[in-house]
Amino acid sequence: KQKFYKFKKMGKGAESTQLSLPTQPAPKGARDQRICSNLSDLPLERLKMYAKEYGVEGAVSKEEIVEQLYPFAKGILHRFSPPKPLPLDKPKFSFADVRNSLPKHLFKRDLVRSLFHLAEDLILIAAFAYAASWISHELVPFWARCLLWPLYIFWQGTAFTGIWVLAHECGHQSFSESEAVNNFFGLILHSALLVPYHSWRISHSKHHSNTGSCDNDEVFVPATRSSLCREIAEESPLVQALFILIMLTVGWIPGYLCFNLTGPSKYNEQPRSHFNPWAKLFDEKDRVDVIVSDVGFFLALGGIVYASALVGLGNVALFYIAPYMVCNLYLVLITYLQHTDVFMPHFRGEEWSWFRGALCTTDRTFGCVIDHMIHHIADTHVCHHLFSKMPFYNAQEATEVLKVVLGDYYLSDSTPIPLALWRSYTCCAFIENEGNAVFYKSRTD
Repeated sequence: KQKFYKFKKMGKGAESTQLSLPTQPAPKGARDQRICSNLSDLPLERLKMYAKEYGVEGAVSKEEIVEQLYPFAKGILHRFSPPKPLPLDKPKFSFADVRNSLPKHLFKRDLVRSLFHLAEDLILIAAFAYAASWISHELVPFWARCLLWPLYIFWQGTAFTGIWVLAHECGHQSFSESEAVNNFFGLILHSALLVPYHSWRISHSKHHSNTGSCDNDEVFVPATRSSLCREIAEESPLVQALFILIMLTVGWIPGYLCFNLTGPSKYNEQPRSHFNPWAKLFDEKDRVDVIVSDVGFFLALGGIVYASALVGLGNVALFYIAPYMVCNLYLVLITYLQHTDVFMPHFRGEEWSWFRGALCTTDRTFGCVIDHMIHHIADTHVCHHLFSKMPFYNAQEATEVLKVVLGDYYLSDSTPIPLALWRSYTCCAFIENEGNAVFYKSRTD
């Protein structure tokens, strides 16, 4: 019940902490001997380094270390090498230390500056739409149309994502100093992209409050060993590619918004739709906001139906629906890769804290053009989780400071996005049922 298209339900100087990190090796006969051989070929000192990083304790001989590291080997030995994992020792510095290291002006929220970025995005969207209106002109040959429409859809979808991120800023109250202004713009912008603004805002806030928690995070909560469906077909690269495609296309809606399919197991057998005011996701005080969000959503949906009747479903599909699907793909891809990879642990019990959880994310880049268009939501995400009210336009400067202050506790991955997605999806199948600090394991275990 926790699986849907195999979505993953997924410093230096530190004080030591006792961790319970169970390692349950697969039977030797069932193991991939190629992986075992490649692991055994590594120098002992390197194996010991990996053992320390992944919390493997008690192994002394090389054979014992290889046996204990086997569940993590697919990620460790991946041809697209992951960065060094987040340290498992608790950081010596506090959240207050980190905040005090940043200049105060970085936290200032400026409505005028936010509106400038909004206007910039709207002008870009209008320009793309106007340019696309000429694609079907009789003077444009068929082969050119086949090239130009996909280009329009991709770049317009990227521009839509920029609007989505500005509404995300509103949800975090970083768009301006006024909560009323933030929620006004957030409701309009998210409704235009068929997102129930307040419903998402509430559940997203809980995600930020519980990041890195095995039990209470709100999105891409890891599957546990006991909940994993061990189907051999799912190891096939073709099947995995199909599951990735499904995740990226319907993972946002209906997957997350309607069914909360990558959420925590505590919602199982409970109403959990973002459109349901009585869903387990919300408190009684949230119901009016959820209803307002539903009204905004269905008004926007009605506008799309009206536009289809006015100019034709085909035109609406090309100019809006297809870019909208690209925007949804970005949302799933960015969120998934920010919190799912072989080098990011999850915590339970007393090992979890808000601060440690906030560090369980990574910065990634889509390239300078796309990073700019999506307002740096991906390449400054560590900063965003630590300081969600900081405006996005100050996050780049803050990130440069955080790299120094956090040291080894700052995670960044330069792996190209498609390769990182493949590594994460194929290597991050489940975590152990027990243990206060756990890393993803692959199905080879």
